[in-house]
Amino acid sequence: MNYRVPVPVPQVILDDVRGAQKMLSGVSRVTPMEGSRHLSALTGSPVHFKCENLQRTGSFKLRGAYVRIAGLRPEQRAAGVVAASAGNHAQGVALASSLLGVRSTVFMPVGAPLPKVAATQEYGAEVRLHGQVVDETLAAAQEHADRTGAVFIHPFDHRDIIAGQGTVGLEILEQCPEVRTILVGIGGGGLAAGVAVAVKALRPDVKVIGVQAAGAAAYPPSLRVGHPVSIDNPNTMADGIKVGRPGDVPFAIIGELLDDVRTVSEDALSSALLLCLERAKLVVEPAGCSTVAALLSEPELYGNGPVVAVLSGGNVDPLLLQRILRHGMAAAGRYLSLRLRVADRPGALAGLLAVLSTVDANVLDVSHVRTDPRLGLTEVEVELQLETKGPEHCTEVARSLHAAGYQVMD
Repeated sequence: MNYRVPVPVPQVILDDVRGAQKMLSGVSRVTPMEGSRHLSALTGSPVHFKCENLQRTGSFKLRGAYVRIAGLRPEQRAAGVVAASAGNHAQGVALASSLLGVRSTVFMPVGAPLPKVAATQEYGAEVRLHGQVVDETLAAAQEHADRTGAVFIHPFDHRDIIAGQGTVGLEILEQCPEVRTILVGIGGGGLAAGVAVAVKALRPDVKVIGVQAAGAAAYPPSLRVGHPVSIDNPNTMADGIKVGRPGDVPFAIIGELLDDVRTVSEDALSSALLLCLERAKLVVEPAGCSTVAALLSEPELYGNGPVVAVLSGGNVDPLLLQRILRHGMAAAGRYLSLRLRVADRPGALAGLLAVLSTVDANVLDVSHVRTDPRLGLTEVEVELQLETKGPEHCTEVARSLHAAGYQVMD
């Protein structure tokens, strides 16, 4: 991109990342690389997943949290650490603190998913629920740090955090030395900045592209003006990258080293999650599959050589997963809603369902409407919710209904 950031900020260099890699030996996992035949065919280039959803605590966050806490002075460790997070950073800080024998307090929003709260507690942190949004939670954590002397562990805006996350980039180059493009999701920017530092120092020819959810895309306007700016009311299902303002430290790195930042829609995110689950048998949270959403949205951009998409996390609340899967099924054309008028007589509905059975459409729900004044005296409106095999199957269903004499209403 070659955006220049005039504000002086702490620098992160390759030696920092290599030092973090040594520190993390035996602590974090070298996560696997998995190929995707479907996306390889779609883009025309080999596509691989870097599976940080299989990291300890279910995301890459342990890497940076451990490096940051391990670097504290003895008196700082004695004071304990505090963090604020809705999930992944909370668990990373909790486990890292436990491994290092440091007391941790984690503030989480009141509405944080119960599985994430329970996991953070099980990793050893004291959890305090405060605030309805993350900004309120962050303020409470900072107040706790000011009052008690505990060290505030920022989720992305610190050089040690970025160095730890950069070890993902070193592993990618070791596991896929022929890589030409790396896709990384961006929230505050810690992971993307760390990966860029490592990769560009060793392989400047490799493109590093960031991906943001369109409803929480603070980086594009910030990069245009050359400094971090806040966006109002970021809104996306990808809570792991729902950040309203870039961090100062990662912003400087991203502005200098990243080749591009792309944005993806909510439909693309839910379709990507569904693809990871169905095709790769991987549970990935919406933020974690933002990179897959980018490949699905614009596959023609990634045909110039092997691509690695970082799956940054797999911690998704089961209730949210259920909703996202339904959304993804609809976005992929796997659900079809129809309204038809049929004769209000015995056997009429059975005849309609018989037609649907011949084209293998699965009926999820049926409802009757008899009170619409637009209906004739002997008519009933039937609304159907169908499960299909995709857009082509939807067309086949509509064609079969029309051939049988049914008129689908708008």
